[in-house]
Amino acid sequence: MVTEDSKILLHRFNWQRLWTIAQGRCITSLCWRPDGKAIAVGLEDGTVSLHDVENGKLLRSLKSHCAAIVCLNWEEDSHLITNDSGPVAKYEDRTPRFFPPAPRVPRMPGLVSGDSGFMEDGEDSFQELSNSSHRRFNILCSGDQDGNICFTIFGIFPIGKVNIHSLAFPTSCTGVEATYQLLNASIHKVSLSKDLCRLVVMCSGVLVEVDNDSRRIHKDGEVHGLHCLALNTAIFWNRKNELHQVAQQASNIEDLTEVVRTSISVMRKQWSDAMHTFREKFNSLSSLIIDHGFDSTPQEEFLSLLGGARTSSAVHQFLVNSLGEVGVKRVSKVLSGAGKELQRIVLDHLQPATEVIAFRMGELRGLSRWRARYYGIGLDESLLNNATEKAGMLLVQVERFMRILSSVVQQFSNFFNWLLKCIKLLMSEPSDQLLPYNSELVVIFLKFLYDQDPVKQLLEISETDGDVEVDLETLERIRELVQFGGFADSEYLKRTLAKEFQQMELRWLGIKVFYSSFHCPHQCFKEALQMPFTTISGKILCEDLLPLFPLSSLPEASLSIRIPASVSYFEDFSKTSLSHQTCQHQFIDYISFKVPDESFTDIENCICIVRGFMHDLECLKKGYNSLEAMLLCVPSDYQCVDLSLYKDTQIVLLLNQAPTTSESTGDGCMMILQASDLPFVSISRSAHTDVWRLKELKDSAAHLHVEDEKARAIPHSVIAPLAVSASRGVACVFAARKRALVYILDEDEDEASDAE
Repeated sequence: MVTEDSKILLHRFNWQRLWTIAQGRCITSLCWRPDGKAIAVGLEDGTVSLHDVENGKLLRSLKSHCAAIVCLNWEEDSHLITNDSGPVAKYEDRTPRFFPPAPRVPRMPGLVSGDSGFMEDGEDSFQELSNSSHRRFNILCSGDQDGNICFTIFGIFPIGKVNIHSLAFPTSCTGVEATYQLLNASIHKVSLSKDLCRLVVMCSGVLVEVDNDSRRIHKDGEVHGLHCLALNTAIFWNRKNELHQVAQQASNIEDLTEVVRTSISVMRKQWSDAMHTFREKFNSLSSLIIDHGFDSTPQEEFLSLLGGARTSSAVHQFLVNSLGEVGVKRVSKVLSGAGKELQRIVLDHLQPATEVIAFRMGELRGLSRWRARYYGIGLDESLLNNATEKAGMLLVQVERFMRILSSVVQQFSNFFNWLLKCIKLLMSEPSDQLLPYNSELVVIFLKFLYDQDPVKQLLEISETDGDVEVDLETLERIRELVQFGGFADSEYLKRTLAKEFQQMELRWLGIKVFYSSFHCPHQCFKEALQMPFTTISGKILCEDLLPLFPLSSLPEASLSIRIPASVSYFEDFSKTSLSHQTCQHQFIDYISFKVPDESFTDIENCICIVRGFMHDLECLKKGYNSLEAMLLCVPSDYQCVDLSLYKDTQIVLLLNQAPTTSESTGDGCMMILQASDLPFVSISRSAHTDVWRLKELKDSAAHLHVEDEKARAIPHSVIAPLAVSASRGVACVFAARKRALVYILDEDEDEASDAE
């Protein structure tokens, strides 16, 4: 449940509360993942966040919209991808054959459990959820206030986007060609069919005719109201195997890029803290040199000391009084510990993640070469070649970083050993037990490392740091390797590790750049997966339009109106249960909604049920009509609060009874209707969209008799929304007095549990 102050509360059916979280932002929509192990939350700022059902932990956050997300719908393919599910064999992810389990995101130092959003080392929830989501192909649809509909595989991999404002709606009547568009459109509900081939969009807006030749808009006959759109999403079914494979690799790569990003961030923080300790201690030497009137640098003073010259008073005071043996050991311990921690992060997180990224990108590149299967979904070989090369360059950068880090840590350790020796000699104390040091390494340290930080340089992404210096001989060898299949970009060693990762991420994660290209400085990149995204988006087309009822003449008024409505798909047993050509079940759509009393003067307190809007688009193209509808008149002493489609073409109605006295508020009522038994009539299709078809049903309207139906009396007045679970067979009802009740729908007796 979501409260008015945008807190999410999750309870078991016995009202045991598992967790409560506060997003800090307004929550505008909510839906379950089909397997029930995660919840998708739509926010006012356009973000979709996924939460673990068991503990509420944030699993993934995706900024796929720029406006408030008003509706979410998560649908799953009903068939596992197996060897016998079609002519295409099951795709096997070969990564586990060659690599151990994927590394996790490292934890930020200094944070205890619960202080960070990173996963604990012992927590397996994200990995289990991620793996389980890959067993069945599923798509999350999200609609926002600006008319955008985004499609995301597994809820984490964006694969398509359409805007209903830019869609052209052809008429379903043959013989007359006309095209329409929606102005000031606002999405109310989206529902993807169980076979992933069709999408019903309920939206309000001004319907206008568009001249096919001049694209001029005719506003003379504009109609503002609630409409149903039929979008063809058959690409998701026809190419589900290919999309499943691409999404499985890509989503894993996204997980691993987060490991790399966080690893670099953690290493930068830890090394920065250690170097701050070193600078803080040794910067005082420069002040002492100036105070004693010397015109030299700390490096020159140390070199003089190393060469056997007389120790200056400034160095003597610094080593004996300011720094001392304890200070040297402390700084040495801090830098040595940071070096070991960075090496651990590289070996346990950064390097394994980079290796698996390179392997998975290579797998995608191999798939892209199968043009017959993958070119049609936009998987481009040349773009993936570039991304794979970037992953290889990142591997080389990680190897170089490891060598430089080891060298720097070794030279720091050697320098501190020498300082300890010097302090012992200056204090006339025995130094036989100290570790030996190398004088040549001390000289190298003082010349190249004392006031420089190559480790920090490799971990920074600031453009002001400049390029990494690479000797000419090395550059020449890299250029020669191009002739033998080496990297085409021979300048990559001049970049830092952080910059190399940034470039690889920009070339790979093109979806994020595509969504926010209007404010991203890297929009000129042709990233690897922008092509599948745009290709799939272009294949999602509108095939039909059904005006439902008129709304207020002011388009803004429809934004604040909540219209009780429900869209669902049921298997059509009147047709062949399984098409042998497509291995696809036949589904029929049911669209039910309450007709506002102000829409029609002669239709009051009615519920409309439409079926077959997308039932057989091929029949419509041939001139046949499968669209049926009926009006159900609710008794005048009842008011429909909300409704929801249930299993086996059943409809659950939530009603409020009019109060019997001025002091009472009236009780609620919930009933289940069998939609297939209702008197449906055929609705004619016409090229003239300004004619509301519901008027044709007023003479054949059926009357609802509450006393004759399977009804549940609710001893409270009820409010929207009504939540129904077909898989669990339960319904949750909210009473006006802040009471939530859960009813078992399949029981004859009034069984309910409630909570304040």
